[in-house]
Amino acid sequence: MSSIQRTRLAGLQNKWGDGIRRSWSGPWWRRSASLLLLLLGFFIGSNLPIYILNAVELRTHLALYALIACELMVVGRRRLPWLDNIRIGFVYAVVLEAFKVGS
Repeated sequence: MSSIQRTRLAGLQNKWGDGIRRSWSGPWWRRSASLLLLLLGFFIGSNLPIYILNAVELRTHLALYALIACELMVVGRRRLPWLDNIRIGFVYAVVLEAFKVGS
C-alpha cells in the first residue's frame, strides 16, 4: 500500500517518472546516444547563436531564428524521435545564454 494519495499531482509525477525511467532504461548504447544527443543540442544551442550574430549582426533576428529552429525540431520529431533530446539540449543552452547575457 502506497502512502501517497491518488491525486492529479501524484499521477503526473508517476507519469513523468515512468517516462524518465523508460527513456533511460534499455541497452547501454541507447542511454549513451541519448546523452550524446543532449550534449549535441547543448553545443548547437550555445554556439549557433554566436555564429548567426556574427553573420547577420542583428540581435532581434537571433531570437526568431532560434525559435524557428526549435519549432522545426518539434515538427520533425514525429519522423525522428531522437530530435527531442537535441531540442531539450538546445533550449537549455539558449536559456542559459540568456541568463548569462542578463536578458
